[in-house]
Amino acid sequence: MSPLATPDIEEVTNLAAAPLEPWEVVVWNDPVNLMSYVVRVFRTYFGYSLERATQLMRAVHHEGQAIVATGPRETMEVHAQAMHDYGLWATVRKAAR
Repeated sequence: MSPLATPDIEEVTNLAAAPLEPWEVVVWNDPVNLMSYVVRVFRTYFGYSLERATQLMRAVHHEGQAIVATGPRETMEVHAQAMHDYGLWATVRKAAR
C-alpha cells in the first residue's frame, strides 16, 4: 500500500442526538428581599404578568422555593446568574421526570 493510500475502514456511527434534558431554575426564600422586589424582578426579567409573578413570589415566601423557569441547562444557568445579579438566591437543577 502506498503511503498516501488509506485503508478501507468501515465505520458505524450513530448520529442521533441525545434528547435535551429539561433543567429548572429554583429561586429560594431569603430574609433580605422584599416580596414586592421579588415580584418586580420576575416581571422585569422573565416578563411574567403581575398575577404570575405574585404567584411565584408567594410560593417562594410560603414554600421556601419556586421553579421560575424550565429549559436547556445553559439557558437556565444564565437565568440563575441573572437572579444572583438581582440579589436573589437561585440554583439550577435537573427537572424531575
